[in-house]
Amino acid sequence: MKTALTIAGSDSIGGAGIQADIKTMTMNGVYAMSAVTALTAQNTVGVQGIFEVTPEFLGMQLDSVFTDIRPDAVKIGMVSSADLISVIAEKLTAYQAEKIVVDPVMVSTSGSRLICEDAVVMLKEKLLPLAEVVTPNIPEAEVLSGMKIATAEDMMKAAEHISSTYRCAVLCKGGHNLNDANDLLYYNKKYRWFYGERIDNPNTHGTGCTLSSAIASNLAKGQGLCEAVEHAKEYISGALAAMLDLGAGSGPMNHAFALPYSQN
Repeated sequence: MKTALTIAGSDSIGGAGIQADIKTMTMNGVYAMSAVTALTAQNTVGVQGIFEVTPEFLGMQLDSVFTDIRPDAVKIGMVSSADLISVIAEKLTAYQAEKIVVDPVMVSTSGSRLICEDAVVMLKEKLLPLAEVVTPNIPEAEVLSGMKIATAEDMMKAAEHISSTYRCAVLCKGGHNLNDANDLLYYNKKYRWFYGERIDNPNTHGTGCTLSSAIASNLAKGQGLCEAVEHAKEYISGALAAMLDLGAGSGPMNHAFALPYSQN
């Protein structure tokens, strides 16, 4: 069985972060492992608190994984401080990790800011150059590119700028807070659009985490980048279409929608 590692924060309601990543990786046929960057107290309406692990402990978690069960792919999600990002970059470089997917989580679905300014700088300098693909939504792509994005043409310009700056492929997610997402993949100086199915479901908690984890899972299984993205979008469409409705705010998806006993 192929393996994948998620490096991200814990979500106490299980819809995003480590919990969503593990569910997604399992449902996409790989063995999931984790290195936790932070505990969060959060629900569908907001983030009530963040408790970071120390850089030393995060390093220990990464050493434990790589020296025993080497991951075939790595997904990186919420990392809120520069010191933690530095440790991740150091360890991934030392272990020559491959097939790295970076989801540059900066703001939660509920609107809570999850990363400080110096961490954004470190993310750009240390982590993005290690990535095979980075998966920003529109606000995140604006931060990474320094451009305002209002049209499909803007997405194309921003994706090309991010790719040339950080030497990685870019999946620019066009449907921020929408379910009819049209996403743009820029890789090897080529563009490819992935047109999302319109699903009338307001519960989008954890969509970014889920998409990036599904991509990492597919890369771990040996799929090419375009194929990995296409299958990941099919999976997230299925999770949204299951119409799970939990919580008072933007609720989670049904990651296990394909299991016969998981229906509402």
